[in-house]
Amino acid sequence: MKTEPILPEARLRTMKAAGLWTDRLLLDDFDRWTAKVPERTAIVDHNSMTGARTALTYAALSQRVDRIAAGLAQLGVGRHDVVSMQLPNWWQFIALHLAALRLGAITNPVMPIFREREMSFMLRLAESKVLVIPREFRGFNYQAMAEAIRPVLPALAHVLVIGGEGESAFEPLIDASSGPDATARFAASRPGPDDVVEILYTSGTTGEPKGVMHTSNTLYANVEPYCARMALDENDTILMASPLAHQTGFLYGIMGPLYLGGKVVLQDIWNPGKAVDLIAAEGVTFTMASTPFLSDLTDEAAKRPADVRSLRTFLSAGAPIPRALVRRAAEHLGANIISAWGMTENGAVTTTKIGDLPEKTFETDGCPLEGMEIRVVDDMGTVLPADAEGRLQARGSSNFVGYLKHPELFATDPEGWFDTGDLARIDADGYVRITGRTKDVIIRGGENVPVVEVEGLIYQHPGIQEVAVVAMPDPRLGERACAFAVLRDGARLSFPELVAFLRERHLAPNYLPERLELVEALPKTPSGKIQKVVLRGIAKGLTAETT
Repeated sequence: MKTEPILPEARLRTMKAAGLWTDRLLLDDFDRWTAKVPERTAIVDHNSMTGARTALTYAALSQRVDRIAAGLAQLGVGRHDVVSMQLPNWWQFIALHLAALRLGAITNPVMPIFREREMSFMLRLAESKVLVIPREFRGFNYQAMAEAIRPVLPALAHVLVIGGEGESAFEPLIDASSGPDATARFAASRPGPDDVVEILYTSGTTGEPKGVMHTSNTLYANVEPYCARMALDENDTILMASPLAHQTGFLYGIMGPLYLGGKVVLQDIWNPGKAVDLIAAEGVTFTMASTPFLSDLTDEAAKRPADVRSLRTFLSAGAPIPRALVRRAAEHLGANIISAWGMTENGAVTTTKIGDLPEKTFETDGCPLEGMEIRVVDDMGTVLPADAEGRLQARGSSNFVGYLKHPELFATDPEGWFDTGDLARIDADGYVRITGRTKDVIIRGGENVPVVEVEGLIYQHPGIQEVAVVAMPDPRLGERACAFAVLRDGARLSFPELVAFLRERHLAPNYLPERLELVEALPKTPSGKIQKVVLRGIAKGLTAETT
């Protein structure tokens, strides 16, 4: 598939002249470390489905990468083809991305929580040539889902199943012979540093996921300053429990460790007790995840302080961190607690710094990484002074290069400022505090809930006359979704019935509303628009229901 990155010549010249785009690929560092320290451990994964622990050295991983690349090539995968992966945090995910790079193909990570609706849309938009899935994960049959949606995906030539059988089995790829001259064989397929190498979907307000496109230069422009600010090097061991199919996991669970030449420890199902076990057993020094992970790990560390002594830094992003949690986490984990803000479109844009004063660590979301700038503007685009709230914009080296097949949604002005959709204040020292969002989304545990899509499905229920879905504060996940609904005359609808209705339509579990409030009427403006600000005020006093 031909992808069209939006790369104005002025941006290319500016970034390369400033040394912010170094024209390196992840393969460059991976191959360098493989040659330099072949017996160093690169990956340790813990597959909760099989109970197996797999540890791969750089040499062993490189051998598997080359064999998988050879196997994919035999299936016809080449430059600009899209390889979609709906996988947990298993070693195969990392190997597949490196193999795709060898072939000049594009990696499309897909969250394991997605079901038929989301998968059909995403794979069709990307024109995915290959889909790699587990046979089963957390009790769900992925192979059956893939077979069900395949008739509507004419570009999908191959479905490869980890743990599968017959022609669909993934494992024969590992046995494929890449030949002794694998590096030379794949040299002609090497992507350029400004070619699209990642398409990652993000949910917005349009009701449809948007395919964020990144190049090696935009990704590396985030990974390098991020690792420098966190003082990470080849001696660090990184725990990644956030999904590799999320930008957090992709940038800092795949790219970061391989760039550093260090070790990554993968956890495929979040369990704070297991995470502490891994920290103790593997000597984990750094991890990054959203606020609920930090809360859970803090509670566990309070019971087992000796087992988290190796942990030096925990970076939390995806949702604002309650300041009481930052203090509690610092006390019980004995680690640096770093706040950060970013997006799929640009990775971590701002972070606090190790050694920052408490008022920065506890009360802000950090200052920009090298190569990035932020500002707040009013509705007319006028730049606002320090401490004034406005629309947050960002520009710089790690900003993405467009949305797949939707250049009109780029939301970037001629000067390179990207409208993030967030509201914020920036203090006199350049530290930002996110205060809200202009986009109509809910952030549940660091994951965006596409409100318009959820409302559209609820509207399909015959008993629904009107509905509005808004954020409901939650102490652990940050926010949950609350549906306010007006029923048609004579209709009845319970919360369990609504959940069952949405499950039947294959809505991802994380997108399901977690409370239903039946009302006589929705508050509206004189022009007839629903006043969600009023509903959010009501939702502040509500809690999630259980089905």
